[in-house]
Amino acid sequence: MLILVVDDEPQIRKLLATGLGGYGHDVLTAATGEQALTLVAQRKPDLVVLDINLGREPDGLEVCRRLREWSRVPIIILSVHGDETTKVRALDAGADDYLTKPFGMEELRARIQAVVRRVVAEPGGAANSIIHAGALEMDLANRRVLVAGEEVHFTPQEYDILRLLATHAGKVMTHRAILSAVWGPEYADMTHYVRIYVNQIRKKLGENPAAGVRYILNEPGIGYRFVDVA
Repeated sequence: MLILVVDDEPQIRKLLATGLGGYGHDVLTAATGEQALTLVAQRKPDLVVLDINLGREPDGLEVCRRLREWSRVPIIILSVHGDETTKVRALDAGADDYLTKPFGMEELRARIQAVVRRVVAEPGGAANSIIHAGALEMDLANRRVLVAGEEVHFTPQEYDILRLLATHAGKVMTHRAILSAVWGPEYADMTHYVRIYVNQIRKKLGENPAAGVRYILNEPGIGYRFVDVA
């Protein structure tokens, strides 16, 4: 099994790499959140052991949230904080398990085995971190969007809407589902938000229906559907 260990402390990375290697695992290490995101996209590890406090942005929670935008890789969060609030935040961010420092290698090994058993029992595999549709390319790991090779900049809300539609290509996403995912359930009835933002996204993508360039289709009264035009 290939495991990615993410921690800003060199001695912790070395300790975990040695310990997990002793159990027969191959181990990658990363000192920052950006390194971790890149390694997951490039090397596709079977599991990530991720410290919650990485000393710089993005922290472990943000890395976890960003990974969950495009990957189902199992994630075990490590933290010196054992309070319930921190654990809930980690699990809400998409972590599969949570382990409080200090811990023993046997405990970590047991947690890894339990998480892997659960994942194997669940359907579905890892998502691709790159989406291609016509001239559009989305790099989900790095939150970059290119059209005809040129980078296009989106606001956080615009990007989240585009990502949500593109990762569910061919599926109708209702106004309510988009609003709940991007702004929160309390905004579920604010359908005009979605119309405004989708129009902005279309302009930035250079949609031209007359020339057959369409990425997002209207489903009148329901929502929107991303069309793979590759």
